[in-house]
Amino acid sequence: MTKTDLIAQVAANTEMSKKSAEMAVNAAFEALGKAMAEGEKISISGFGTFEVRERAERQGINPRTREPITIAASKSIVFKPGKALKDTL
Repeated sequence: MTKTDLIAQVAANTEMSKKSAEMAVNAAFEALGKAMAEGEKISISGFGTFEVRERAERQGINPRTREPITIAASKSIVFKPGKALKDTL
C-alpha cells in the first residue's frame, strides 16, 4: 500500500474528500515523525508500538578489501506489532 492508496482508503472509509483525507494523513505522519525525532515511544492501541533505539559504534569489515572499518553510531526506528495486528495476520 502506498501513501496514495492510504489516502484513498481513508477518504472512502470516512466519507471525506480526498483533499481532506490527504491533509489528515499528512498531519498524522508529521505528528508521528515529530514525536519520534524527540525520542518519544509511540503506542497505538490495537496496532503496535514505534520506538527509536540507538545503535552503538561498532567494528565491521569492508567486504571488498577485507579491511576493518568503524561503523558510526546511529538511531533506528523499531516497530513491534500489537496483539490485535498479529491476530489478523
